[in-house]
Amino acid sequence: MRLMGIDPGIERTGFAILEQDGQGALTLLDYGRIYTPKTHTLSERLHMLAGDLSQLVKQWKPNIAALEELFFSKNVKTALTVSHARGIILEIFEEHGVPHRAFNPGTIKRTVTGDGRADKVQIQKMVGMTFGIQPKSDDACDAIACALCLHSHLAIPQSLA
Repeated sequence: MRLMGIDPGIERTGFAILEQDGQGALTLLDYGRIYTPKTHTLSERLHMLAGDLSQLVKQWKPNIAALEELFFSKNVKTALTVSHARGIILEIFEEHGVPHRAFNPGTIKRTVTGDGRADKVQIQKMVGMTFGIQPKSDDACDAIACALCLHSHLAIPQSLA
């Protein structure tokens, strides 16, 4: 089974692809970030995000995906642009028939570190220990954490979830 994790953003969208084998072991197949330059218009950036994400979905053919829910902060402008990016991401999942789930940041942190208030350093440390890597960026690390959260929630029988 292939899982995709996404950390949405307008300038940087993190992505991760995990694969679970028949015994339940996880392998990190790919991770990184999709970048859209600030010099482009919002519509151009969203179009770039859609194209790049669509290519990743075509390449890796995930069975299911997860993305981080929008964390509404004080910066309304940032929240609005991230909402646009999330909309594009959801559309690409629908277009390619990829079922998806969304998790709030606290759930992702709790699943990966055991602490729903963990900071970036703690998440990076756990992701690094899990896969023996130094994540390339916060966005990619958050996407890996999102995919790990999805994996954990899929492993819980629905009667207990």
